[in-house]
Amino acid sequence: MGHVWTWNRERGPSGLCCPAKRASSQCRYQIVDVGVSTKCSSGGQYRSKGDPVLFLTNPAGYRPEECRRELDALKDLNDKQLETTDDAEVATRISQYKLAFRTQTSVPELMSISGETKETLEMHGVKPGEASFANNCLLARRLVERGVQHIELFDSYWDHHSGLKTRLPAKCRDVDQAMAALIRDLRARDLLPETLIVRGSEFGRTPLGQGGDDNPKDIPGRDHHKDAYTMWLAGGGINGGISHGRTDDFGMDVVESPVHVHDLNATILHLLGLDHKRLTYRYQGRDFRLTDVHVEIVRPILS
Repeated sequence: MGHVWTWNRERGPSGLCCPAKRASSQCRYQIVDVGVSTKCSSGGQYRSKGDPVLFLTNPAGYRPEECRRELDALKDLNDKQLETTDDAEVATRISQYKLAFRTQTSVPELMSISGETKETLEMHGVKPGEASFANNCLLARRLVERGVQHIELFDSYWDHHSGLKTRLPAKCRDVDQAMAALIRDLRARDLLPETLIVRGSEFGRTPLGQGGDDNPKDIPGRDHHKDAYTMWLAGGGINGGISHGRTDDFGMDVVESPVHVHDLNATILHLLGLDHKRLTYRYQGRDFRLTDVHVEIVRPILS
């Protein structure tokens, strides 16, 4: 199962960009973190300026056939070294070179949305060439189609300590259309049942206003709040159309079916086919695991 994370960031550049023809200098922000399912590679990050990945374009005067000859010669040397030493590090290096080459040859087609229909672009709210969360959601769908197993989108500027009345509705409009379009798009391509979408943030906001007292022109906002906030999940294994848990009438505290972040992580791992209890090790007389040891899978939200 693949999964798409969309994450609110309190500060910093807002999300990613997918221009009409290719990832160019029109992209103002970072694009998507792509996790590669190999034992020797970590995730990569698409760049927002210049080539989306490094060394995608050959230097001036450097012909493709020259590059091919160099890569073939390098492959021969690595293969001979592996045959001689049977060194796992050499095997890893060979696989990394292969992965890098496949990435460089596939990215241009991936980043081009010129083949997307007008209806798809309008559904997402995509404006080709402009950085937006909508563009990122469309790019996420294209990555899912190509078998990428982990995609992470960052959506920033949610840190509304002031200006809430104007800033929050604008952010909500951007996210609402784009996320709904991503779900519809994946469903239309029969990809939603095998794709888990998680939308969340590291904390919520207080139900009480903040600021605006000293300066009448300053529109109040909301402060950070760790005791009650919402995550939502959609797609593979999720029982859609329900809510789990409840806050008090003010949104200050959880009063029904609280879910600890460790419970959430255990549930996500379960949906991805991983038993969080097996990721356990013992150290200095106690058990440790990624989700800590006192957690439960949130089964009421599972289909």
